[in-house]
Amino acid sequence: MDEAKTKSLRSIEEKMENLDSGSLRYHILESAKNFKRSWIELGRSLYSVWKDKMYKEWGYVNFDVYVSREIGIRKQTAMKLLKSYYFLEKEEPQYLKNDYADASQAANIPSYESVDILRQAKNKKVLDEHDYNNLKKEIFEKGRDAQELKKNLGVIIRQRQELDPQEAQEKRKLAIVRRLVGQLRMLKQEVEVLKMLPMPLIKELDALIKKIDAEMIA
Repeated sequence: MDEAKTKSLRSIEEKMENLDSGSLRYHILESAKNFKRSWIELGRSLYSVWKDKMYKEWGYVNFDVYVSREIGIRKQTAMKLLKSYYFLEKEEPQYLKNDYADASQAANIPSYESVDILRQAKNKKVLDEHDYNNLKKEIFEKGRDAQELKKNLGVIIRQRQELDPQEAQEKRKLAIVRRLVGQLRMLKQEVEVLKMLPMPLIKELDALIKKIDAEMIA
């Protein structure tokens, strides 16, 4: 263990000495100590602290300052932890059983980075249920690490996008039409300012722009 990490752990232990061992604040610090063994309990606790803004009761102005000064982790890491935990609670509650979340079963627990990748994959429209279930097996059954998962997921997304050329073509068409509408609006504004065309023609141009807008929405 390097010197910086020893100092961080020592700081956590010093804070714990002055707290009631049955308090939530003590429990969170204890979870932070066990972070490398099991992140789930820490994620669960941080989610509660973030949601209810409990850090204010402990004298911290915001969540960022709390996790940095009291626990010794960055806000980005803390947010991934609590989002990954909440994702499991909401989408995959079977993986939060007591025997699974127990620190003694740490070898069977996927990293929070892996769960965060699964969380992001859930919201990608290009992936179907089959893709999602395969990714879930890679994480919970095969124990793939986050770097490998991220790489494999990128390959799958590119393949899915390539398998749907019609959708890609429609997106390109829409982008071209949007650029056209933008240019027409700019030209209309210049024509109006410089009074280069009679008002009836300007009104026709405005009507054309509105028609194109309606076609994009339809």
